[in-house]
Amino acid sequence: MHPRFGIRTKLLLSILVILAVSYSTLLYSTMKTLGASLQSEAERSLETNLKFARGQYFHQADIVKYSLMQSTVSLSVQQRIRERDRAWLTDRLQRWYTVLPFMDLMVLVDADKRILARLHGPASDEPLEVPVVVDQALASQRVVVSTELVSGGFLCRSGLPDYCKQPEGEVLMVTVAAPVLGDDGNVLGCVLTGEILNRPSLPEQLHDLVGNGVEVTITQRGMRIASSLPVNLPGFSNLSPRVLDVLERGEVFRGEVKVGSRSYETAIDPLLNSRGEFVGSLSVAVSTERFKKSRQENLANILASAFIGILCSFALAFLASRRLTGPLRQLAAGARRIEEGDLDQRVEGSQDDEVGQLAASFNTMAEALKERDGIINKKTEDLQELNEQLEKKVDQRTSALTMEMGRLEAVLTGMAEGVVVTDPKNRVVLFNPAAQQLFGMVPHRVIGQPIELVCHLVGFSALLDRLRELGQPDRGVGSKEELTVKGKRLHVYMSSLADEEGTFAGIVLSIRDVTVEEQVDRMKTEFISTVSHELKTPLTSMKGSLQLLLTRGKWLTDTERQLLTVCFRNTQRLIRLISEILDISGIESGGMAFNFKSVSIGEVTVYAVEEIKSYAMGRDITIVNSVGEHLPPVYGDSDRLIQVITNLLSNAVKFSPEGKVVMVSAEQDGNYVVVSVADRGRVIEWADREKLFKKFQQIQSAERGKIGGTGLGLAICKEIVERHHGRIFYTAGKETGNTFSFTVPIIGETDGKG
Repeated sequence: MHPRFGIRTKLLLSILVILAVSYSTLLYSTMKTLGASLQSEAERSLETNLKFARGQYFHQADIVKYSLMQSTVSLSVQQRIRERDRAWLTDRLQRWYTVLPFMDLMVLVDADKRILARLHGPASDEPLEVPVVVDQALASQRVVVSTELVSGGFLCRSGLPDYCKQPEGEVLMVTVAAPVLGDDGNVLGCVLTGEILNRPSLPEQLHDLVGNGVEVTITQRGMRIASSLPVNLPGFSNLSPRVLDVLERGEVFRGEVKVGSRSYETAIDPLLNSRGEFVGSLSVAVSTERFKKSRQENLANILASAFIGILCSFALAFLASRRLTGPLRQLAAGARRIEEGDLDQRVEGSQDDEVGQLAASFNTMAEALKERDGIINKKTEDLQELNEQLEKKVDQRTSALTMEMGRLEAVLTGMAEGVVVTDPKNRVVLFNPAAQQLFGMVPHRVIGQPIELVCHLVGFSALLDRLRELGQPDRGVGSKEELTVKGKRLHVYMSSLADEEGTFAGIVLSIRDVTVEEQVDRMKTEFISTVSHELKTPLTSMKGSLQLLLTRGKWLTDTERQLLTVCFRNTQRLIRLISEILDISGIESGGMAFNFKSVSIGEVTVYAVEEIKSYAMGRDITIVNSVGEHLPPVYGDSDRLIQVITNLLSNAVKFSPEGKVVMVSAEQDGNYVVVSVADRGRVIEWADREKLFKKFQQIQSAERGKIGGTGLGLAICKEIVERHHGRIFYTAGKETGNTFSFTVPIIGETDGKG
């Protein structure tokens, strides 16, 4: 048994779920945003401290650099170096040291790298193996500041006895090498100063960074040599190989490390010597404890506010649901009484809110139900009477349908065309007498049999694939097929049937015997061809005779010349008519030969335009040929294509008003070239467009009446284009103008078809 929940319980549970989802979403998004903000703040703090540490690291070296640059240009210093006055030079180093007391090393060497003076102890005249930074300063003749690894032996010879015990050891030192140049630009010597970083405490210039959770550490080849952290605290002693690999490439390493019990966001900047080699690193670590504490505090505040908000919302929802469900229970009880048939039941609603409106609507509904109950009883009696009348009309309609079926059966029986109809399972349900006579089969051998079996019996096996397509859910529309069965030429029309719901209900086959009709058409075509051949020879002789009379008959009067001109023009028209009849007959019978080869559409168009130019000039029509030579060659018969374009141009000139322009254009469309002839005449009416490509069909012109012609031009064009495996079509302009276009395959796409 499933538990039943009241409206109050459902409302409280819904509010609780909504609040839980809302506060969970708010908590997740807030913590995600807060975490991203704190992470961004930590990264900004780390970047700021690292930038400040870099500046402070080289701050004192910059002070030394500018101090030495001012001192080394002194003429007295240059003179004493030339004189090799070691006492004076040693005293000068002492004075510089008082100004720069933070320097651990201060040595003056000559151009041959011999010590002239040093800060601690007397100088010897022996050659000194100096750091590379001195060589760079002497070679470039400018001050060089860098961090170098200096051997203990060099420091010992430079006057620092503490390093004489380990001459092979190395220390990390910030060095400044300032060359001393004479007035002539020659190098006199070099002053080398250095601050040693190998001591437990940080250099003085980096002390300002320490504090507020920021720690600074300096390493030499990955080993810690100075740090603000305690010496015995693990975490920053040695850099890992992964970190060293990043630093040796000259890149800054960033990551989170744990030092002791605290987590730090760390940035380690590589220290490179004057030759760009990795010698040490400067790292800045920012403690993340402050950011984590801030995140925890915000989380606690959000959880507390969410808990209080949920409690308050739940209490308000409880009070609201309690006030709302009382009247609803009363309405439910009233509805149950009405369901039991007590239509006099009414409820009390004193509230002015939606519940009060619902109570008023309930009472109105009860009153309406009572009225409708009486109406229904009365209507029931009326329905019984109407039902009796309906039964009478059904009987009458059944009789009418029976009569209609009799008429339909009589029509099918008397039809000259054979009709075969199938049911949804493709079993034959109708086989009219014409079909029986056509195939010589009795109905009992066909009715109830699958259409596939019937097709095999009557020789219609070629139609099986199309019949299966018509039986599919996405069946196509009807189609027409031509077959030759038992010496008879048949036209078969197939279409599918559908019921009221659009479901497949069967197939209808209409079979017509056109054997006699085709024989008559063939005889007519042969007769026309024979007559045309017989007429063409005498007409040609008549044309020549008339032309001779018109050109040499100077004795003719104007009336006689006019009559001969009319005869000559009509003779030309008859010869053209006979030529077109012979062309269409030759194409249909296959007697016309086509010489297919590579043809240039541009050349064909030029020849056609030249042929029709004189006719166009006589009607003041301008022909514009925009066919370019860039089009690829097509596969066709040059003479026949010229005939097609000439016929289209002739029609365009014939039907265009005087003074207009006829356009000839061509473009490539996939594997075909589309040639178009456009005029500016009146748009052809819809009723005339069906006649365009039919034989002996002419179009009426509104301006000029019925224009003379044979009605075979477009039909010949259609037959020629189809023999080229193309198509010809008509396109009407938006307001005026007509465009006739045809397609010809590009060379290489037909591979010798035709």
